[in-house]
Amino acid sequence: MTTARETTAERQTGLTSAEVADRVARGQVNALTERTSRSLAEIFRANVLTRFNAILGALFVLVMVTGSFADGLFGGVLVLNSAIGIVQEYLAKRKLDRLALLNSPTTRVVRDGQIIDVPTSEVVLDDLIELRTGDEVPADGPLTSANGLELDESNLTGEADPVPHAAGEQVRSGTTVVSGSGRYRARAVGADAYVNKIAADARRFTRTRSEIQDSVNTLLRYITWVIVIALPVALWSQWRAVGEQGWREVVIRSAAGVVGLVPEGLVLLTSVAFLLSAVQLTRQQVLVQQLPAVEGLARVDVVCVDKTGTLTIGDIAFEQLHPLPRREADADADATRQALGAIADDPFANGTLLAIGRAIAPPGWTRTHSVAFNSTRKWSAATFEGHDTWVLGAPEVLLAHCATSGSRPGDGPPSDGIRQQVAHLAASGRRVVMIARSPQPLTETELPDDLTPAGLVTLTEQVRPDARETFAYFAEQGVAVKVISGDNPATVAAVAREVGLDVGEPVDARTLSDDPDSLREVLRTASVFGRVSPEQKRAFVHALQADGHVVAMTGDGVNDALALKDADIGVAMGNGAQATKAVAELVLLDGKFSHLPRVLAEGRRVIANVERVANLFVAKNAMSLVAILAAAIALLPFPFLPRHLSLVSAVTIGIPAFFPALGPTPRRYVPGFLGRVLRFAVPVGVVAGVSVFASYLIANRNYGVPGEEFLRRCTVAPGQSTVPDHACWQTGTGATITLLVVFFAILIVLARPLAAWKVVLVGSLVAVAVLAFVLPAGRELFGFDAPAGLVWQSLAVGAVGAGAVELVHRFAPGPGPSRHDGG
Repeated sequence: MTTARETTAERQTGLTSAEVADRVARGQVNALTERTSRSLAEIFRANVLTRFNAILGALFVLVMVTGSFADGLFGGVLVLNSAIGIVQEYLAKRKLDRLALLNSPTTRVVRDGQIIDVPTSEVVLDDLIELRTGDEVPADGPLTSANGLELDESNLTGEADPVPHAAGEQVRSGTTVVSGSGRYRARAVGADAYVNKIAADARRFTRTRSEIQDSVNTLLRYITWVIVIALPVALWSQWRAVGEQGWREVVIRSAAGVVGLVPEGLVLLTSVAFLLSAVQLTRQQVLVQQLPAVEGLARVDVVCVDKTGTLTIGDIAFEQLHPLPRREADADADATRQALGAIADDPFANGTLLAIGRAIAPPGWTRTHSVAFNSTRKWSAATFEGHDTWVLGAPEVLLAHCATSGSRPGDGPPSDGIRQQVAHLAASGRRVVMIARSPQPLTETELPDDLTPAGLVTLTEQVRPDARETFAYFAEQGVAVKVISGDNPATVAAVAREVGLDVGEPVDARTLSDDPDSLREVLRTASVFGRVSPEQKRAFVHALQADGHVVAMTGDGVNDALALKDADIGVAMGNGAQATKAVAELVLLDGKFSHLPRVLAEGRRVIANVERVANLFVAKNAMSLVAILAAAIALLPFPFLPRHLSLVSAVTIGIPAFFPALGPTPRRYVPGFLGRVLRFAVPVGVVAGVSVFASYLIANRNYGVPGEEFLRRCTVAPGQSTVPDHACWQTGTGATITLLVVFFAILIVLARPLAAWKVVLVGSLVAVAVLAFVLPAGRELFGFDAPAGLVWQSLAVGAVGAGAVELVHRFAPGPGPSRHDGG
């Protein structure tokens, strides 16, 4: 291990390959033991060892003991649901983990005298790490060199102001470089690093937490208590009703009632829906880093965007140097151009300096001191040996440090004239920066007060060709757009107009009050803001959230990191700063903002489908409870066998649940999932239960086997899967027909607005159900016997129930989600 007394050569060359291999062998690497996803064993346990699987499993064993194997079909559904959940989560885990690995953060290290990029998890103890603007600090250690290095330590201290650091000072993991550069030795890596000691849990895998899943968990707790209460009622009532037929009939009838209370597919649907959505988004070059983002996307109603990288492609190009004064000597103009090239000759240049450097060759001047650009100062500066100090930055910021006239006597126009020229150039959509000079050398990070304007530099950006279409989509969906940029307000407004946004009057953020209420008022009316500082971006997000909005924030620079972190949904560009991508819920891997409408649509599609199918599950639960209670009061056998409910669940709930597009919606998701589901599903479930029992009573009176004959004709013998007399099947057949009619009515209501393909899908499911009554194999398997009279009376009762479902949908408080979708 290297000591604190390093030679100059050691500091320059870093570790050797052999030293790196030795540290890897000893486990001195920056990898954490916490996983970012669950193991296969954990996935298996989560999908198999649930309380509802335990209930269904116990019932399945009891039914198998009776010998009525056809009534154990729900056991197959149980196994299928668990298998699908395991396979889908595992495949999704593999895809997401692989994509996350390909896009994992990297760190620049010096090894064998060469600067190389390695995955941050492969940094080893004593590595010499190079830091540049936008980097996250991956490990703890002392700085060996620093050049204007400032760190955002808000993750550790809560303070948002950048903290300057000099050689010899310690830097800690979890902080972010906001300006400057430096090198340091990694003295604490992995679990020994400070940020991992105080916040190890922050990096562990956590199950998706969202209003949807919290509501589903609450619903499952309710259902568990309903089952606990209903199970003894079902056993008692069925023992009283069919006890003389033997314990087997009691078990089968009781199991049918309890099976109807178990939402066997709801957990599968909600747990897998987010994963499948995340995988679907990866195909659109969108990496979902936190699964709750899927739900958040469905609720977004305000999108905050930066100009550079969002409205524009992000690559800027140097256009022209406009000397100040315009009549100065050619020699002075040449000096200004050379100074531009010297400032741009910076190994840690930002986008503006890179664009200038591509157009102007460096003059070979030697820097003696420099201050790196950051978005708070909005300027960078350097002092050169044998030359003045030169500063490049926002014109309005630099002019505040110029002489009263805006320049030294006789050297140029007054500041008002410069401001007019800047406004004229910015109004055309150009980015404008000023270069100024001072005879004073730089000593601190403060500007000298005797700056002389030397020139205006214009840069151009290419507007994204798909930006207009993207923002038109947001307008159609009722999603407001706020353009928040550090550039000149006139420049931002010009670009915003070019992409079709309603700009209004652009706002200079430097004129805004820090008062949250005042800021909320401005944000309600204005859409374009310029000269916004990183702290103000964060304040904008907070103000919008305080006004009841769900905010998505996009960005690519380190100055956007704080705002992205606090937004409901943070969206980072794939070519953005590492720190920005680290805090974002979503990363647009190819940097194309045009993916966002599809991402929003995907979130809304998934959440709408979960809500619709949850309505079906809860309606079935309510129907079963009504049937159990009615059978107990009337001392009659439960209307269904377990196999009947397996058929109904398959064609009206299970199969539709695997057609996610059944529920696409342009409506953004709004809170209140559980309340909406209960207000719609419980009343229609009660309608279904009442309809079923009415149909059952009518069929029992007209087609039932008399009580004195039932024991002889309708008892299930050991080893038999069906009873020998088809007449015994007729009452259950009528109840099943009625239940299918009512549940198909519920399905149609929830699928609105109807399209041709939806009609075909529902029609196909109806045909499958009819085949179960028509085909001999279907009748034998499900125990159906349907004389014409029974069919018509069951359909009539079902039609009345379907009409009641429509009334609930139209007039009951809090109807199903399709009502909100224009159904």
